[in-house]
Amino acid sequence: MLRDLFSSMAKLTIKDVNLGGKRVFVRVDYNVPMEDSDGKMVINDATRIEATLPTLDHLVNQGAKIILAAHLGRPKGNREPSLSLRPVAEKLADLIARPVAFVDDCIGEKATQTAEALQPGDILLLENVRYYAEEEANDAEFAKKLAGNAEAYVNDAFGAAHRAHASTDGVAKVITANGGPCLGGLLMEKELKFLGEELDEPARPFVVILGGAKVSDKIAVIDRLLEKADALLIGGAMAYTFKLAKGLKVGKSLVEPDKVDVAKAAMEKAASRGIKLLLPSDNTVVTPVVTDKLNKKGKPILEFQNPRHNTDPNIPDTEEGVDIGADTSATYSNEISSAKTILWNGPMGIFEDERFSAGTFAVAKAVADATQSNGAKSIIGGGDSVKALNRSGLGDSVTFMSTGGGASLEFLEGKTLPGVAALDDK
Repeated sequence: MLRDLFSSMAKLTIKDVNLGGKRVFVRVDYNVPMEDSDGKMVINDATRIEATLPTLDHLVNQGAKIILAAHLGRPKGNREPSLSLRPVAEKLADLIARPVAFVDDCIGEKATQTAEALQPGDILLLENVRYYAEEEANDAEFAKKLAGNAEAYVNDAFGAAHRAHASTDGVAKVITANGGPCLGGLLMEKELKFLGEELDEPARPFVVILGGAKVSDKIAVIDRLLEKADALLIGGAMAYTFKLAKGLKVGKSLVEPDKVDVAKAAMEKAASRGIKLLLPSDNTVVTPVVTDKLNKKGKPILEFQNPRHNTDPNIPDTEEGVDIGADTSATYSNEISSAKTILWNGPMGIFEDERFSAGTFAVAKAVADATQSNGAKSIIGGGDSVKALNRSGLGDSVTFMSTGGGASLEFLEGKTLPGVAALDDK
């Protein structure tokens, strides 16, 4: 039986317990993209905040006293001003149309006093929990301070559920030890439903689209999905490792030579099970030129010159593949059009550059069309696929977009997520 690979863990949710009048510690995923605009940090994509509104509305209507905790970026235990959650509190207040209190710490006297003063239906957002190194270390004493005098725990941060940190695991243990409930939020419930139950016995044909940079990131996922899928469409830089495994030349394309055997094994498994495994037949290629500019990691920035359409199975030695070509887009779109269940994780190319976005946007349109016209159930596995859909204006045209990148992949691999395991079973 494959049910255990994909079925969600049956966990209690906020629909199962009345939290009225209780102080509820709610872990949310507000790790949103922000940019500096005239000296002020501005949120440029509020998707993750918006995704928590049903849970917050439910708790507000119950009369819970809501204490929100989240991380932002990787301050590594330092108080980095650009990674403060204060702009998130302001944005949340606008979205939920009610005041949201904010304290500039997540533990300590000010946080405790503000939490104690909450009235039913009030919302408090604590400062970035990763300002403390003890958060990622899952320090037990820090978890106790973080939990404060909360009487219940709710995790609505699926995107952080694959980490055993103080706010995703430690606090839940504190609340459990104190006899309080540990529950899933409504977003967490949806994530487990769509990535679990809906993929356990998918309506067929079941088409999986995998892209992104590395085969190594998706080895286990590919293996699991080859037990389930009817067709597997490969794009992004990972396609070049598959091409290398077929003995083709990939030029200067991003590849993982040490994963060629993995790619070969996947193709052999697909063939033995009668599953279509499609690779790009054409590409957009460029000539990468090293510049004297350095990126944040101190490495030279490449400039992509002379983009052109390459219809040869091989990529010239001096060139790099950066997107699937028009023929591949048409082939993939045709395959997607007949699907009844679609799982998409990873872009088809460097879609952030509009010169190389055509393949990813073509797939996005095909997925949206199959959903709207063919009644397909489309599940987007978080990360860049969600960004691509939103950028193409098609985010509202699919069935479900996961808020978890790494968490989605680990869940699809069949791994136990600490943030989910910490919740009470039904």
